[in-house]
Amino acid sequence: MKKIMPGSCLLALIAVLVSAIGSPAQGQLLKRLKDAAEDAAKAEVVRQVGQTVTGMVQCVFDDPACIESAEESGQPVELVDENGETITDGDGNPISDPERAGAVRQKPGEGVWANYDFVPGSRMLFAEDYGEEEAGDFPRRLEFITGNMDVVESEGSRFLRATAGSAFAIPLPETLPDRFTLQFLAHWAARNLTLNVLFDAAEGGRVAPRALGWYQLPHLVVDHRGTGLRDLQGDAPTSSAGAPEIHAGWVAVRLMADGEHVRAYVNERRVANIPQVDLGRSSKIWFVLRDATPDVPIFLGPIEVAAGGRDLYDRLAADGRVSTKGILFDSGSDQILPFSTPTLMEIGGMLESHPDLRLGIEGHTDAVGEEDDNLELSRRRAAAVKSYLVEEHGIDPERLEAEGFGESRPAGSNDTEEGRANNRRVELVDLGRSDGAAQSP
Repeated sequence: MKKIMPGSCLLALIAVLVSAIGSPAQGQLLKRLKDAAEDAAKAEVVRQVGQTVTGMVQCVFDDPACIESAEESGQPVELVDENGETITDGDGNPISDPERAGAVRQKPGEGVWANYDFVPGSRMLFAEDYGEEEAGDFPRRLEFITGNMDVVESEGSRFLRATAGSAFAIPLPETLPDRFTLQFLAHWAARNLTLNVLFDAAEGGRVAPRALGWYQLPHLVVDHRGTGLRDLQGDAPTSSAGAPEIHAGWVAVRLMADGEHVRAYVNERRVANIPQVDLGRSSKIWFVLRDATPDVPIFLGPIEVAAGGRDLYDRLAADGRVSTKGILFDSGSDQILPFSTPTLMEIGGMLESHPDLRLGIEGHTDAVGEEDDNLELSRRRAAAVKSYLVEEHGIDPERLEAEGFGESRPAGSNDTEEGRANNRRVELVDLGRSDGAAQSP
């Protein structure tokens, strides 16, 4: 049974890297993709602590030597925590993917997440995971511009593949607001591939052939030299020193814009923080995938565009209620994932700065899955958020109330991907409001 969690389906997929993509005829490509996914996972794992009676090698998730040694010897691996306990998902099944195991075990604010400050927008404008597309087709909800692109499937997940220099546009229901966020997964089969993302385009707001190579506004660029914002000449408007190189493998790319203040991220690392840059705004976002070939393709995973971003307190003070999609959980579980760090820190700081504030914490889901299961899961997740604020921020539990509503209070239609994404959320309610603004619609 599929469990629905408040928050981004994209971020849930980040924790579960695929091992192969494509058709049987692409044997070498599949091997490269599998090796790349495994290499990315090894960055999160594992120290050998012994061997179980079943013949599985036990590895702790914070030492990279164990899994590599086990794989070289052909032995299966059981991932455990620092105490030797098997790491499991919300249904009690052992987790075999090292990156996901690390995400489950690491608390928000720990390790690399201490300085992670990406907060996803609260209102979904566009969400695409290719789940309703036929393998071999170009996604119907995207606007084809040029190149060779199709949907491929692996282990129940689907991805967009470019096998030539290609471009497409994302049609949005409205012009991008001052505050918006973009998130997507991308896979590099080689280091010499480039991806450009434009938020406004030359020549009347459409991408002309010349615009596929030269851009008249700053834009997001992801390639082997690093990720950042560049202008017409290909120079960064400001330094993004320390931007990690993009090696072969999956990467999560994120952008958070607040007017002219723009931040960009690769995986959990902020690679650009530019206070004044004019990205432009339009009702489309253009993706240009350069240098791809049939033997060295570019793959794109789920893409999400959302309005809003930070300043939960301002919205709470104005409306008495605020929705956030920045609190994420492991699938089918009330285990809070470390991607939630920025939102939880903002809520904790808000409560610390306003000692008279009392908050209601509400969990909500979409309508996929059993209604009773969704209700119970939403209740446990709301309680988990309350416990985190009490234990990590020292908030008086009398100031917090946790309640789950499952799928009973949708924020959008469950018939569209964007509507379901908006329904998967945590809402904060000012319990001190007496004007009725804090009541659910």
